[in-house]
Amino acid sequence: MVVIIVIVVIVVLFLILWPAFMYNSLVRGRNQCTESWSNVDTELKRRYDLIPNLVETVKGYAKHEREVLDRVTQARAAAIASQGSPISQAKDENALVQSLKQLFAVIENYPDLKASKNFLDLQHELTNTEDRIQRARRFYNGNVRDYNNKVQSVPSNIIAGMFHFKDEEFFEIENAVERQAPEVKM
Repeated sequence: MVVIIVIVVIVVLFLILWPAFMYNSLVRGRNQCTESWSNVDTELKRRYDLIPNLVETVKGYAKHEREVLDRVTQARAAAIASQGSPISQAKDENALVQSLKQLFAVIENYPDLKASKNFLDLQHELTNTEDRIQRARRFYNGNVRDYNNKVQSVPSNIIAGMFHFKDEEFFEIENAVERQAPEVKM
């Protein structure tokens, strides 16, 4: 009789504790996704702060390239204003990266600019920032993958469904070439 009572107590404890542990695990995963997205956002803002300095530096040398400089400025403004999901943010980031690539292509025509210490410092800082953004993206996407696995996998999907846990979106770049930091050849 004692054995049956012990088994019943163990089963009841399991039925009470397992959902609590699973729920807490899902909350932890969701919070890690939120925190890691904040890290991505911080690095993107760092890039946004560097771009006006870069544009002003180039403006002094490349007076005839107004259209390219305007595109970079507009793409930066659109990326800053993007407050939607990671997918919509990625779209705006793709446009910004494309405009930066065009800017760096224009810079190739200005050897004095490429030799400028101010420009070289900005270029180094932008490259460093791009690397930081990539690390933050990978960290965020890794957290999203782990969280989504919990939300979609049996048996944790039962708790996820009961408490309306939803999949998080990955922050993906459309083109594989854009996954690299903008390259400036000197």
